[in-house]
Amino acid sequence: MAFFPKYSPPVNLAGQKVLCAMSGGVDSSIAAYLLKQAGATVLGATMKLLSGETVGPEGSRSCCSLADVEDARRVATSLDIDFLVFNFTLLFREKVIRPFARAYREGLTPNPCVDCNRTLKFQDLWERASVLGQDYLATGHYARVAHDPQSGRLALLKARDPAKDQSYVLYGLTQEELSRTLFPLGDLSKGETRALAQEAGFPNAQKPDSQDICFVPDGDYGAFLENYWDNPPPPGDVVDSAGKVLGRHRGLFRYTIGQRKGLGALGPKPSYVLRLNPRDNSVTVGPRELLSSPAIVVGDLSFGAIPALEGPRRVMAKIRYRQKETPAVIAPLGDSRAIVSFDRPQRAPAPGQIAVFYEGDLVLGGGRILSARSLKTPP
Repeated sequence: MAFFPKYSPPVNLAGQKVLCAMSGGVDSSIAAYLLKQAGATVLGATMKLLSGETVGPEGSRSCCSLADVEDARRVATSLDIDFLVFNFTLLFREKVIRPFARAYREGLTPNPCVDCNRTLKFQDLWERASVLGQDYLATGHYARVAHDPQSGRLALLKARDPAKDQSYVLYGLTQEELSRTLFPLGDLSKGETRALAQEAGFPNAQKPDSQDICFVPDGDYGAFLENYWDNPPPPGDVVDSAGKVLGRHRGLFRYTIGQRKGLGALGPKPSYVLRLNPRDNSVTVGPRELLSSPAIVVGDLSFGAIPALEGPRRVMAKIRYRQKETPAVIAPLGDSRAIVSFDRPQRAPAPGQIAVFYEGDLVLGGGRILSARSLKTPP
């Protein structure tokens, strides 16, 4: 079994110091295990993000709980590596939770996992690693790093296992960040990872994967936000595309583009959320066919594989983490914006979410969805 995928440049880890982010799950545990097997001097580290336990349905816990810290510590002990816990609770509140709440107040649908990776893991955690004299930062993400001999640039690649590929949440990594980052699991399947953990006797070998946002383990974003704000956004009007008032909503933050549940009976046909309008605190609804969009505008662009997007480029695009890629053309608009035109209209692209662009296994780049172009109502 190869430690690094055949597409990556050879990395000799003998004598290299690597800080491995350990969440307490099986993936990051095996990442640390493989790093040590490759001859690195490994330092395990867990980011403490929450001030206490965050318990979900039936007592289940999300990632980043106190129990996860102890799981990571036990694995580090079994590997005979040093282990640290960094208190990032204030940073997490300022860089992840606060932007998450602000986005919902503005009628957007954020992706806090992207923000957490971009800011805390690959910036703040790396700063700690650098101060400690580490050569690399490693994580348990399923992704790969490769060298492009033509451009001389490093590139982010999908994982070998498409079912576990996590390149979507890593699209914003810069050349500098890629040069100091290791993804030991990029060439493994989840089954192979668990098998290695079983062989190594790790106590978390069969630990379930975390499925929820760590600070909202029960998935009830509305309840979390209502408790987070001193003054939650008030109820408002539900309107159709012509502006006719159809009913009342319970607060803009409780709705997302494409949502049907919670709207009640507004007419003879089912209604879906088409737009969230923070200016007048209204929710625009309409029939299912109006959810499809032939194009989106994307901002806050990041293209790690190329210096810049200089003209139209055919890509495969994803507008949701679990969505399959779809053919599209991306063209620059200026001001770090681009328009993405799909070969087939896409259902319910939501402003605030992330669009990521691929060429084969290569992650070209991505950005945040700013707006969507809707189809006209069929006759």
